[in-house]
Amino acid sequence: MATKIRLARHGKKGKPFYHIVIADSRAKRDGRYIERIGSYDPNKNPAIIDINFDRALYWVGVGAQPTDTVRGMLSYRGVLYKNHLLKGVVKGALTEAQVEDKFNKWMAEKDSKIESKISSLENAEQKAITDSLNAEKEKNAARAKAIAEAEAVQITKAEQETAESEDAPVADETPKSEDAPKVEDAPVADETPKEEETPKAEEAPKEEEAPKAEEAPKAEEAPVEEAPSKEETPKEEEEAPKEEETPAEEAPKEEERKKEE
Repeated sequence: MATKIRLARHGKKGKPFYHIVIADSRAKRDGRYIERIGSYDPNKNPAIIDINFDRALYWVGVGAQPTDTVRGMLSYRGVLYKNHLLKGVVKGALTEAQVEDKFNKWMAEKDSKIESKISSLENAEQKAITDSLNAEKEKNAARAKAIAEAEAVQITKAEQETAESEDAPVADETPKSEDAPKVEDAPVADETPKEEETPKAEEAPKEEEAPKAEEAPKAEEAPVEEAPSKEETPKEEEEAPKEEETPAEEAPKEEERKKEE
């Protein structure tokens, strides 16, 4: 049977976690497997690869075919390189001591690279944290400065207002727009129309006053001769004809005088 070295998915949605297993090529991805030789966690940086080196080397040596992803992991951990050196021992090109020396040097270089990468990532992460903290401090300082400036402006305005109200209350008194709305008390526009006051033309038209004929209608008042009672009125009627008789007698006398002349 053909065996493969592949990954079996585990973990929850969005955060996968894989097992490195030896399984039959005809089995399902997450189905039955022969042996578990390690694990792989891609959620970390760098990714965590944990492999049982001896068992992985054994299965590679007996012909198990790794998938492309697992091949990269085996190469990263030096399994494929060690298998390549052991083939040289079989052919007689290398001794076991030489294989161990070369493999140990390679692993030391690999470990140094991994450590430098981890340290660089940690430094970058720490730098990002410090930069964010500094930026936040700068923002807080700018906000505090702006607040202090605004408060200082308000204080100065308040001091100026108090100084103006205390030192130069004239500014408050002089606006006699309230006290001296003499425009309202003495609204010249209302007073000037002395046409109403100066209608002395009406008072002065002494012509109207002079015609005391109007006042003199005391004749009208005078004829209040105690309205002759009903008994007296006939006397006037009796006396009135005498006035009518006299002109008739006087008229011929005038004619006689003219003749004599």
